[in-house]
Amino acid sequence: MKLKIALLPGDGIGPEVTREAVRILKAVSSINGYDFQFAEYPIGGVAIKQFGKPLPEDTLKACLDANAVFLGAVGSPEFDSVPREIRPETGLLALRKALGGFANLRPVKAYAALADCSPLKPEIAAGADVLIIRELLGGLYFGEPRGFSDSKHTSAFNTLRYSAEEVERVAHIAFKQALARKKKVTSVDKANVLETSQLWRSVVTAVAAKYPDVKLEHAYVDSFAMRLIQSPTSFDVVVTENLFGDILSDEAAVLGGSLGMLASATIGGKVDLYEPVHGSAPDIAGKGIANPLGAIASAAMLLRHTGKLEADANIVDAAISHVLDAGHRTPDLYSGKTKKYNTTWEVGGAVEQQFSDSAMRRYAFHAV
Repeated sequence: MKLKIALLPGDGIGPEVTREAVRILKAVSSINGYDFQFAEYPIGGVAIKQFGKPLPEDTLKACLDANAVFLGAVGSPEFDSVPREIRPETGLLALRKALGGFANLRPVKAYAALADCSPLKPEIAAGADVLIIRELLGGLYFGEPRGFSDSKHTSAFNTLRYSAEEVERVAHIAFKQALARKKKVTSVDKANVLETSQLWRSVVTAVAAKYPDVKLEHAYVDSFAMRLIQSPTSFDVVVTENLFGDILSDEAAVLGGSLGMLASATIGGKVDLYEPVHGSAPDIAGKGIANPLGAIASAAMLLRHTGKLEADANIVDAAISHVLDAGHRTPDLYSGKTKKYNTTWEVGGAVEQQFSDSAMRRYAFHAV
């Protein structure tokens, strides 16, 4: 097994959590004898300061030449007032478009050990395990035309646009993922108001006919947002458009106790992209208290989707659960039961040790 992985640590806490994800990937590689090659490149605010642009040509070329890209985070308040074309987030959108990944997978799980971290009652969140699939290359984020109507910026406009092909391809991803889970897909739209959502609903319904073993339900985005909090265990795979997926996946973070727990994988294009969902969190950057588990879980997704290393990915996921059960917490996972906080490095180290112990026991068993 050989993987060439382009690392884009980025801004804020990005470098800190990326370091821990790479630590786990190196442990997987070392124990199994895999050949994982890593190289770092600038993106976002770091790249703007060095090269005057959020996505330098060398970074993009390296990403397109890799088997997978691992991103830490982009964004910084110091760039909020600069022109849109040189903002850190513009670099990320350009990278997503260039890589071609159109399906963003965001799993959310309610860990029993973190029940006291969620604002939801334990009996509501317990057992929740939802995979939100966000269409990533269409909708308002990429639609043209867009801009301000006049030089004084007294009005502005964006274009919400989808084609049947864009909807169909992400729907197929959702149904295929559901086949390996509980065989249920919830498609979220606003078909009672938006023509794009009416197209979305009709195309998803047509695709569903090709997956008779999977149950399909449609939901309006506003009522779904309420149901996600009221009865999260009633959902399995959720598929929706770009803007709705961005918002709903962040809302779903309450199930896992913290935005720092959320991982993501962007698949379907030339090169897969992996990144934690939490953002750059500049207020805690450099303090050593960022939660690395979303990044580590993203590394597990890299093993699963790009590396096709399901067994190793499962061991990493199990190691995360074990570390939480053992009481390791960064400050975002605060509760009244927390006696002390662990640093980013300590949590990453605990996952590495648990993975190594579990992997060695597994291989010793198979050797016997």
